[in-house]
Amino acid sequence: MKRSMTLLLLGILASSTMAQTTASQTAKQVTRNSSAQAVQTATAPTAPKASAISCGCEGEPPPEVLAIVNGAKITAKEVDDALRMPLAEIQRQVTEARRLELDLQINSRLLDAEAKKRGKTSSQVLEEEVLAKVKAPTEADVKAYFDQHKEQMDSAFEDARPYLADYLRSQRQAEIAKAFAERLRAAADLKVLVRESTPPQTAPDRDRIFAMLNGQAITSANIEDTLQPLLMQAQKQIYNLRKTHLDLRINDLLLEQEAQKRKLTARAVIEADVLPKVKKITEADARQFYEGNKERLLGDFAQLRDQLIQYLAENERQRAQLAFADRLRSAAVVQIFLKIPEVPRLTIAMDDQPWKGGEHATVTIVEFTDYQCASCAQAQPIIEDLLKEYGDKVKLVVRDFPLSRHAQAFKAAEAAEAARQQGKYWEYSALLFQNQQNLEASKLKEYATQAGLDRQAFDESLDAGKFAESIQRDIRDGKALGISATPALFVNGKPLNERTREALKEAIESALKDRGAN
Repeated sequence: MKRSMTLLLLGILASSTMAQTTASQTAKQVTRNSSAQAVQTATAPTAPKASAISCGCEGEPPPEVLAIVNGAKITAKEVDDALRMPLAEIQRQVTEARRLELDLQINSRLLDAEAKKRGKTSSQVLEEEVLAKVKAPTEADVKAYFDQHKEQMDSAFEDARPYLADYLRSQRQAEIAKAFAERLRAAADLKVLVRESTPPQTAPDRDRIFAMLNGQAITSANIEDTLQPLLMQAQKQIYNLRKTHLDLRINDLLLEQEAQKRKLTARAVIEADVLPKVKKITEADARQFYEGNKERLLGDFAQLRDQLIQYLAENERQRAQLAFADRLRSAAVVQIFLKIPEVPRLTIAMDDQPWKGGEHATVTIVEFTDYQCASCAQAQPIIEDLLKEYGDKVKLVVRDFPLSRHAQAFKAAEAAEAARQQGKYWEYSALLFQNQQNLEASKLKEYATQAGLDRQAFDESLDAGKFAESIQRDIRDGKALGISATPALFVNGKPLNERTREALKEAIESALKDRGAN
């Protein structure tokens, strides 16, 4: 599914479904990160379930009781009431994504059909009909927009200019794309039967037809299958919100219980046991933090000094509070019944992709990689070692996901495909990972010679961008799967959260056990 192209056709490039970013957000700020402490887990007792979030973005609803702390219960309602606004925002985002998805699928199919009719790729059609017609915003355009929205801006014009130029350009692209999509729709046999798609409640609901396009049905199943990565992300967000708040509520409850036991106020307990252990932050501490993070900070030390001292002092206070909470937990009986959501098995296209290992293997690892990514290079020996260990039981399929911040990664991916055309993909890709700092076009051609490739054929393919559309397809599919970083690994369709050898081996063993092939 060519989703990034379809998003362009819908004219919504300026906003993402899961996160809104405005042009005025041009400054990086010091942010706080806090992590909840691990606690004892237990099997949930049989209990009524709390009501599920109605957007279909939650699989199994949480139990009515999320935790018991020294006999005191913390309910799902109590936690969700405290999280009403962030949970409602996730529900809104998923609902909006489901609303848009029908239009996305219609436009995607129309684009594919138009490209086929013209004998071109979808990228070429978009280039002709949309991108080539977009006029770049002038300096005057950007300045006028800045002046009109000056009160909303949190930075000077010079700092905001590149972001605003991109924003205005995307708006113009959106307008042209929307007009193009409307022309395609007007020429098609399109009947939209359902305007507001809702999540299916039963298996038969998945067969419900939402639209007919040139005689082909778009069903609820088409919508839900495409949204699966988004729903998985939403479930993870909901779990993390609940888990974080639950941990905080447990800590608060333990503090209340400790205060009652001592016949003191909670504040008095904090003043006696926590505050004396909080390290005082000095200017030297702030300076050390600044030097280690100045590339991510906006401003010089003199400007940020007070903010950094405040930030570090708050971190120290939280550290002391968590240490105190750990001591209370170690002497308490804490049971947690909130479960991590089960990771769904995603459908990942593997046709016409480089692979090695067992052709009919029980376990398939799909790797989305970037030849300029240091973590990808570090992952290769781990994957190769496990392929040797498991033999024909495991198959590796590689797809490309060159990140936009890696300027040479896209062309390197094209070069690897050109090498695959000559049967030397694995030899050539190994050279790319060994030479990540030298991936300019001239070097890519040198590596072709080292790999024993026909240089004339290789150079012609690389110079002509013969495999650019193939790489774009991988990127589009990767984004649809929710990928934002590399390497992204999937074991039998399930995403791997950690990139360690231990995590990958555990996932392989689990997949073998599921298939009864261990």
